[in-house]
This record gives sequence, C-alpha cells and structure tokens, in this order.
Amino acid sequence: MQTIQAHNYKILFDDLGYEFLAKSITPQLYSKIFIIVDENTSNECLPRFLANFATEVAIEIIELEAGEAHKNIETCLGIWNSLTELEGDRKSIIINLGGGVITDIGGFVACTFKRGIDFINVPTTLLAMVDASIGGKNGVDLGNLKNQIGIIREPKAVLIDTHFLSTLSAREMRSGLAEMLKHGLIYDKLYWNKFKHLNNLSTDDLNSLIHESVQIKNIIVSEDLTENGIRKSLNFGHTLGHAIESYLLEHPNKKSLLHGEAIAIGMILESYISKEKNLISEIEYLEIKELINSLYDKVEFNETDIQKVIELLIFDKKNEFGTIQFALLDGIGKIKINQTADNELIIKSFINYKN
Repeated sequence: MQTIQAHNYKILFDDLGYEFLAKSITPQLYSKIFIIVDENTSNECLPRFLANFATEVAIEIIELEAGEAHKNIETCLGIWNSLTELEGDRKSIIINLGGGVITDIGGFVACTFKRGIDFINVPTTLLAMVDASIGGKNGVDLGNLKNQIGIIREPKAVLIDTHFLSTLSAREMRSGLAEMLKHGLIYDKLYWNKFKHLNNLSTDDLNSLIHESVQIKNIIVSEDLTENGIRKSLNFGHTLGHAIESYLLEHPNKKSLLHGEAIAIGMILESYISKEKNLISEIEYLEIKELINSLYDKVEFNETDIQKVIELLIFDKKNEFGTIQFALLDGIGKIKINQTADNELIIKSFINYKN
C-alpha cells in the first residue's frame, strides 16, 4: 500500500514501515528505544515486530496491563518511573505497539517525559490503525471521563502492519469497523456504500478499505490539526458514544463496551438527531440504523441509564462555554459541526434506538 504523507510525518504500510525504522532509528540519532506494549501485544505482536525491526540501538520493553481501565495518570506515573530507572534521556525514542489505549497513553508519556521525546505509533488493532494512531491526539482518561487530559503532538511516523489484524477477535474487528463506517458517513458516501456488502470482501479489499479510511482521516486532520473547525467532524457519534462508554465502564452491574461498539450506538443516536433537525431524510436514517444494527449487538438502556448518560455529556471535552456540541450529518457523506440538541431530543433518540 502506498505511503500517506500526513501533516509532519508519514504513514507507512507493512514492509515500507520496517524499512523506514531501520533507516531512521540509528545509534547516531537515538540513545535507547523503549517499546510500550500491553500483556496482549507483548505475546501476540512483539515477536513479529522485533523479527522485522533491524537496529543497533538498545531496546527496553515496558509492559502494561491491557484495557481502557488502565488508561490513566497512575499508569503514566509507572511508565515515567520505568523510563527514569532504565536511564531514558532526551535522545530516547518510544515505540507504541498496541491498540488505541497504548498509542494514546504512550504518546502522552513521550510528549511529557523530559519535556518531550520522539515517538512512533505501531497500531495493532483495526481501530488504532484507522483512527487512534493518526492525527497526534495523545492523552488519558480522568476517572471514567474519556480523554480529559492530553496534548496534540504528532508522532515521528505511523507504521501500519496489517498482519497484526490476524491476532484480533471478531468483536475487536467490529469495534474498529465503526470508525471506518464513520469516515464514510461524514466524508464519502461512495465509501460508506462499500460496507453494504461486507460478506463479499477479500483480504485485499479490507486492506484497500483501511488505506482509504486512513486517507480520509488524514485529509481532515491535515486541514485542522488543533480541532478548531473541520476536525470536529470526526466527533460524529462520539458525543453520545463517549458518554455511553464512560457510563458502562463505571457501572458495576452492566457490561462495558469496546470503544467502537459505543461509537456505533452513538452514530445511530446522532443520526436520529440529524433526522429530527431535517439534516438527513427518514430513508437515510433507516439505512444507517439498519446497517449498523446488523453489525452490532443491541444494548438495553432504561430511563435511569439514559439520564446518567445525559449527565455525563457536560464533561465532554468538545463542549464550549457550557454548551454540548454535536457533529451531525448533513446528508450521508457530509457533516455540520457545532450543532446542539436538547435533552428531550436526546431522550427521543434513545427511545427510537430501543425500538
């Protein structure tokens, strides 16, 4: 797959990525390499990565516990301490080998250790490949509130090795698929239409869809790195999706969702809000709802759940001057940013989702 030029770095695929690493990480430029993994990528992905990564620079592995529950400042403290004990300096480089949690937290640690050292993202999940690893957003959660602490700073490179997808469960693949669906809904109707026939896709088709999804996100981010305008379009499905994800993550008696599963629900709810604001038609809304529901399990929300989710919206990092901000569809393939919706309309969207 062809290399994609991002704002200040390159997104490289498969062998081209490993060639870039061999040329770029040399003893003349870097004193030490720290590879951050979780317990899953340590077993499933690290052996392949090391077998393909030729370097004379010393390597240290820092392994974290897996899962969103560990994406917090306490985990950062542990990594900062490890970097210090292992004699990391300003000429060290961090390689984040993992899913969105690893690329988010590893990037944040790199941006703050010694006031900033270089880092490279090597995403190992579909979601991280098409979304989390690209665009320079790095950060951690604050309690159950998503991505409250962070910084925008781009990596030195992103290496996408699609062989790592073979380590994923079907559930994790569907989680990543949600962000790809979003890219079609907000930017390219023809791309969205390709997902109507998922059963017929080959491996080559999937690789092509991944490349196209990365291109869409990169085009949007390159226009608006600091999210003052069009980059807000990438938040479609995330205002309600993040609140749902946060609520279920903390609820003792409810099953938590993967990021993409929560975003899939958020996209249905926010598509309904788009319809009620006459931004998309009833036919378009039903097309979106039916396709997403065919891919993801339904989640039950009672009145208390809905109220708790609404209460969490005020903490969404996209809010401005106390107003909850939505990115809503303006027809399939187009978006309107800086939109609002009252609680009554949000409740109606949940009722419609349930039905």
